[in-house]
Amino acid sequence: MAFWAGGSPSIVDYFPSEDFYRCGYCKNESGSRSNGMWAHSMTVQDYQDLIDRGWRRSGKYVYKPVMNQTCCPQYTIRCRPLQFQPSKSHKKVLKKMLKFLAKGEVPKGSCEDEPMDSTMDDAVAGDFALINKLDIQCDLKTLSDDVKESLESEGKNSKKEEPQELLQSQDFIGEKLGSGEPSHSVKVHTVPKPGKGADLSKPPCRKAKEIRKERKRLKLMQQNPAGELEGFQAQGHPPSLFAPKAKSNQPKSLEDLIFESLPENASHKLEVRVVRSSPPSSQFKATLLESYQVYKRYQMVIHKNPPDTPTESQFTRFLCSSPLEAETPPNGPDCGYGSFHQQYWLDGKIIAVGVIDILPNCVSSVYLYYDPDYSFLSLGVYSALREIAFTRQLHEKTSQLSYYYMGFYIHSCPKMKYKGQYRPSDLLCPETYVWVPIEQCLPSLENSKYCRFNQDPEAVDEDRSTEPDRLQVFHKRAIMPYGVYKKQQKDPSEEAAVLQYASLVGQKCSERMLLFRN
Repeated sequence: MAFWAGGSPSIVDYFPSEDFYRCGYCKNESGSRSNGMWAHSMTVQDYQDLIDRGWRRSGKYVYKPVMNQTCCPQYTIRCRPLQFQPSKSHKKVLKKMLKFLAKGEVPKGSCEDEPMDSTMDDAVAGDFALINKLDIQCDLKTLSDDVKESLESEGKNSKKEEPQELLQSQDFIGEKLGSGEPSHSVKVHTVPKPGKGADLSKPPCRKAKEIRKERKRLKLMQQNPAGELEGFQAQGHPPSLFAPKAKSNQPKSLEDLIFESLPENASHKLEVRVVRSSPPSSQFKATLLESYQVYKRYQMVIHKNPPDTPTESQFTRFLCSSPLEAETPPNGPDCGYGSFHQQYWLDGKIIAVGVIDILPNCVSSVYLYYDPDYSFLSLGVYSALREIAFTRQLHEKTSQLSYYYMGFYIHSCPKMKYKGQYRPSDLLCPETYVWVPIEQCLPSLENSKYCRFNQDPEAVDEDRSTEPDRLQVFHKRAIMPYGVYKKQQKDPSEEAAVLQYASLVGQKCSERMLLFRN
């Protein structure tokens, strides 16, 4: 029997892939394929382990593309915020926001935005009808009570507190730069094809002066085995990711650019508030209707949805409901772990909302929607940069929380390739579930939609299911290992479904999570 420290276990219903669906990217009517499960509840550690195996959630529906069969393979992508430096285009977006806040300047001409997952990630996961149907079928009222009874009989009880709202203001706490993961990457040189735009397999162009400074920084890091650099901290400014500033023309850090002080008579005031969405905090409840109205306008103007869709109920199930259990351990971030809405308030009204999950090792971006009247501010890019800075802030107290997950990278979809511009970043190998620097993956993706990124032919999935009989099943109000459960079953398709589930979630999760079976 697995032990669930501090709370209830994850409880899931598994749905093996039976058919192909319409793809939300290439619009192929029968090209997308994924396996999914309805999560009645889920611990943040289990979800962390699942997204590190290529899973992703949409509301309470958690799905994993069948990578070697789906028309547009979706690779999990993560950015390494501790080493992140904003590109020239990122700086332009941040400066544009500062000019708007300080002087009310509105840029002329159209502006191409890069909203973080503004399109449905998958025809299955983004389908309101499917989510609503599964919600009705699977969210059994008695299920959680049954599990509670089972656990209480074993003396497993826990108490949870609701964390307070977190307000990000100019008083931002900077961070020390950790050494991060060692990178054993191989340099790959590719020639960009004519008309294909920037070559993503190469780092963004930099001036010679910046390259010299980077070499100097690396030399300082080599002299400091701990891999930490004390940044210069002036009043009102966070420590820099570079060595202590000796000259005034030192490149500004991400925090310097975001939290640059504004004049007292600034034209606008922007606040970013982080409110817990599940279970809903009082601040979240008080702003739910306003947030929904922003989403509705976003869908109507940006995605051309009719005025009667989505309904408030659909919005709630898709972007507010979450299976993640709220956790507030003493060594975790002040706001705790779980699901949140990061609200962007301009002069007292919501103009954008970033839906995020805060997990043990990362901040995971779920979705972004914004008021179309403010499209000129490139809120997709701006919010991604704010979320990267937020990850760095959380890392200050919780050192293992050091990654920013951007959802899926789809090389075959031009609208989703922009995620590769947030460097340094890694893609998840769909076979061995190890992280590989994106520069090493891109040449292979140019030749084939589906790729195994791990170049070691002998490498295997280290967390593959090796003991399926240890998998935990919740059946007839009792928790039992699969080895016991299967003796009561005669349907051969039941065994195939359970073994497939075990292979997709991995050995660790199969022993911790409860697979609900009727």
